[in-house]
This record gives sequence, structure tokens and C-alpha cells, in this order.
Amino acid sequence: MVKRAKPAAKRGRAASKGVSVAAGELLTLLDFVRYAASRFVEAKLTFAHGTTDPVAEAAFLVCETLHLHPDQFESFATARVTAAEARQILDVVARRVSTRKPAAYLVNKIYMRGLPFYVDERVIVPRSFIGELLDSHFDGSEEAGGSLIDDPGSVHTVLDLCTGSGCLAILAAHAFPQATVDAVDISGDALDVAARNVADHGLEDRVSLHRGDLFRPLGSRRYDLIISNPPYVDAQGMAELPRECRAEPKLAFDGGPDGIDIVRRILDQAAAYLTPQGGLLCEIGRCRGALEAAYPQTDFLWLDTEESDGEVFWIGAGGL
Repeated sequence: MVKRAKPAAKRGRAASKGVSVAAGELLTLLDFVRYAASRFVEAKLTFAHGTTDPVAEAAFLVCETLHLHPDQFESFATARVTAAEARQILDVVARRVSTRKPAAYLVNKIYMRGLPFYVDERVIVPRSFIGELLDSHFDGSEEAGGSLIDDPGSVHTVLDLCTGSGCLAILAAHAFPQATVDAVDISGDALDVAARNVADHGLEDRVSLHRGDLFRPLGSRRYDLIISNPPYVDAQGMAELPRECRAEPKLAFDGGPDGIDIVRRILDQAAAYLTPQGGLLCEIGRCRGALEAAYPQTDFLWLDTEESDGEVFWIGAGGL
């Protein structure tokens, strides 16, 4: 026992000394971002949770550790950090490498469309393209392909299926300030996180959470807009999920053998829950081929975003 304790103590002193040396050599926010990015590349981490490269992820973690909004990074890029802050940054960088957990879990925060949301291991880390489409395709303008609904001001009821952390429901409440939003998820744990986010954004009077399997808890309600980012990873994708993604709830990924088991159910039932002028906005990742093969007579409108090509479709109530 004594022989084992000594090396452990030495390792602890060495680790502490290493942090001290690194903290003395790194001075500014940019220094720490460069250092973190190098460690992330060296460790061959996967970036799929709101950041797409090691530099962006490093900047995100540095800002969150220093309680700065990402938009403030440039203003403070050359500012020096304190010794205590340096230790905190180095610690979270080390944990990102050693645990391979998504960065959002380490700081319990993710941003979508500039808004902060709380996340933890009970929910998938949100990174849906639908948030961008709510901004670009429902403002009544002719830009970016025009508005998907002739009069966005007529949207008074919105449904978010598979809401997870509630981020899309909250973004929809912002996009349609005159609307009430119902958000459904089968996971009670996910809805606990969603409830926290709804409260944090002061939307308890407009966003209602429902636990259940897709449309089941909704009765005979009808909606002007249904949005959904359901599980859509196929069997091959599930087998190849990177370690970071395996830290997230499997239920939020698994879309069955071809990835569209849940999407089929949504398509087959959505018409009964839409108003005549309403429509469905649904994200399906790389399952476009499987969906078009399964519904060869259905006229899907495929939408692109800044970082995606044909991973979200729109279909009006008439098309269903």
C-alpha cells in the first residue's frame, strides 16, 4: 500500500507543477485558445456539438470559463487572465481531452442563435439547423427562398416534437411572439431540462411541456406549424458514433435500421394535427435518400442552411 501511494503522490505533484508552469507561460485569452486547440487536435477529438473545429471549441470553453458571451471574445482576446482563471481553463481543457465528453456538458451551456441554454447528460446537445430556418424562412420576406408560410403573423400555435432541452420550442416562441408552443418528449429527464430552460427564458406562460410518444398526449389539438428534430441515425451510424456522441442519450439518436422510423410516424400522423394552412418542418440529417425512397409520391421541399445541404424538409398540410 505504501509503495503504491508514493508514485500517486508524485504524479499529483507533477500534475500540479505542470499546471503551474503552463499557467505561467500562457497569458492572454488567445494564448489559452491556441493551447487548447493544440491539445484537442493532438487528442483527435470529435467536434459535433455546436462547434465544428478545435479553435471554435477552445474559444467556447475559454469564454464560458471566464463567464463571457462568445460574442465578447474579440473584445478580450488579448486580455490577460488571472492565475485562478488559468487553472480553471486548464482544468476544463484537460477534462475535455480525458473524458471526451461534449464541451457543452462540461460547462452546462450551449448557444443557439445567440441564446444560451442549459444542458446536461439527460439531453442531447442541441445543434439543430431548424433554429436558423425559423429566422430565415418565416419572416414574410422573399429573401433566402421566401417565407414558407404566406403570413407568419397567422401562426398562433406551434408544436415541437422530440423537444429534448426545449431549445427549438423556445426559439419558436421568439420567432412567433403571438404564438403558444406545445413541446413534447417521451423522456421525463429531458423535460426536466426543458422546464429549466423555459423558466430561464421566462416563457412559462407560452411554452407548455408534455410527456408522451409523439402526438399521443395532445388530444385533438391542431397547429399552424409543427417542427421536429427527431432521432434519425441509422443502424450503421449508431455503430459508428464517436465517443463524444456516446455520452449523449441513445434514445435521442436511434432512428431504426434506415434512420427514419420516427420520421415515418410523424409524417403518417401530422396531417391530423395541422391546420389547413399549416406545415411540417423536420430535420432528418443524411436520410434524404431513405425518405424519398419510402415516400416516392410525396413532394418534399428540401432546405439548405449555412452548414447543411438538404438535411431539413418542409411539407405543407396539403402535401400530407
